Amino acid sequence: MFQVFDQSSKVLSQALGTSYLDAFIETADNMIDNNTVRVEDGVPKPKIVDDLTKLYRTVDYHKMDNESIRRAIQMVMIRATKEDKIQANHQITPDTIAYIMGYIVTRIYEHESSVSILDPAVGTGNLLTAVMNQLHDSLHDTVKGYGIDNDDSMISIASISAKMQNLDVELIQQDSIEHLLVPKINLVVSDLPVGYYPIDEKTTGYATRAQAGHSYVHHLLIEQSMNYLKPAGFGVFLVPSNIFQTSEAKGLLKWFQDSVYLQGVLNLPKELFANENAQKAILILQNRGGDSHQVQKVMLGEFPSFKDTDAFQKFMAEIVDWEENDLLKK
Repeated sequence: MFQVFDQSSKVLSQALGTSYLDAFIETADNMIDNNTVRVEDGVPKPKIVDDLTKLYRTVDYHKMDNESIRRAIQMVMIRATKEDKIQANHQITPDTIAYIMGYIVTRIYEHESSVSILDPAVGTGNLLTAVMNQLHDSLHDTVKGYGIDNDDSMISIASISAKMQNLDVELIQQDSIEHLLVPKINLVVSDLPVGYYPIDEKTTGYATRAQAGHSYVHHLLIEQSMNYLKPAGFGVFLVPSNIFQTSEAKGLLKWFQDSVYLQGVLNLPKELFANENAQKAILILQNRGGDSHQVQKVMLGEFPSFKDTDAFQKFMAEIVDWEENDLLKK
């Protein structure tokens, strides 16, 4: 599948004079449209149309499993990152991290017949669809996704991914700091963008906004996401490991104390990141209400190296034990 995506994207990029990413969006739309190559003003030329049609016919995504499709699109994005020099906030969440986040939430919702899930920084939809696939495999029932992003190219790729995987995902192009056009949902999973939010007047209603200057966008998105959760709903976020060591941490922690339950912080292995400042952690928050409660033992820890299989599996078992005996204990 990746070879077809990659070869056809390179051909179209040259023929249309576009970026690799835009050419991929075009080629994937062609494939979704029954392998019909779109021609405008005689471009691409008949020979290229014929070559592309033959190439498309070498695969049938309808017969592929979701994860194979998702990984093929993920590989396209890795290629596009190099070809088009895509900025860091548009880069995809690594599969291992997506798997861990999905594993954590699957335990929480294993007895639910349906789950609604939101990613307010959906990007290409890689994390959202990876978690939805895990929930589908475990629950075998209704999983409805919502994804929001301000970037039209990212929304286009997320739409392609959802359509090819036949997942029920509603995608909205908007600024996630503004009022969201989504209903109350069960679960938020997101790899949050990190940095400052530039439009201060839009943050006036946020408890996590900075006292002076620009606010951290990841703080704002955490607060925004939790506001759209149902009572006792969970937010599982990928955040900087130093989130509680910045000048704005005091305001964030006060909002936690007033509004949500901080249930866990799990640092990912340093080896995954270029330097210590880039290290990420999985933050587990729970909305108040319903049968929610503050756990007696907040889950704090750091994953061992993913290369150490025994230690990694032991740590995952500790997370499962904590979920069953602390987090989900009635």
